[in-house]
Amino acid sequence: MNSIVGILLAAGASRRFGADKLTQRLPNGELVAVQACRNLLAGTDTVIAVVRPGNERLAILLKAEGAQIISCVEAELGMSKSLAFGIRSCFDASGWLIGLADMPWIEPTTITQVANALRSGAIIAAPSWQGRRGHPVGFSKALGHELTLLTGDEGAKALLQTYHVQLQIIPCDDYGILRDIDKLEDLHPSKKTKEYAWQ
Repeated sequence: MNSIVGILLAAGASRRFGADKLTQRLPNGELVAVQACRNLLAGTDTVIAVVRPGNERLAILLKAEGAQIISCVEAELGMSKSLAFGIRSCFDASGWLIGLADMPWIEPTTITQVANALRSGAIIAAPSWQGRRGHPVGFSKALGHELTLLTGDEGAKALLQTYHVQLQIIPCDDYGILRDIDKLEDLHPSKKTKEYAWQ
C-alpha cells in the first residue's frame, strides 16, 4: 500500500464530557466524529477509524463516510493502544496521519499539507498556528515499528520528543488544529475563537 493513511482515533470514553461527545452535533449540523472523519478523508488516501468495541452507531456513521472501521479491544488501556492498533492494521502504508475524532475543525487543506510533507520525504510533520504545534501529526514509514510499540494515554508524544529535530513544522492559518472538544461548551465557538470556527 503506497499511500498516506489517516488513522482516526475514535475509541475514547468521553468521560469528561459526560456523554458520547463524538456523536454530538456541531453548529453546522454535522456530528463531531463525522466531520473529523470527512476532513481527514479529504486530505489523505484512505482513513481507518479506530473505535471502541460495542460502539456500533459510531462505526456505522464513520463507515458511511468511507472509513474502514476497526475495533480496538484494548482501547481502555490508553490512546497509544488505539494508535498502535491502527498502525498495525495498515503497516504497509507509506505514512500515517494521526487524527483525533474530537477535533472536527481542522481544515482539509491543512491535512493535505501535512500529508504532502510526508510524500516529500518528511519523517514527522505537523501544522502550527501562531507558533503552537497542533494536529494532525504525520509519521513516515520509517517510524512504523516504533509507533506499534507505543503505550499509555499520551499518544505519540514520546516519539515526537525523541525525533523533535526531524519534525517538519507547517505554519498555517487554521486555528482548528488546536481545538478539541472536552466539554459541552466546546461544541460552540467562544467570542475568542468565533472568527476561526464554522458557524
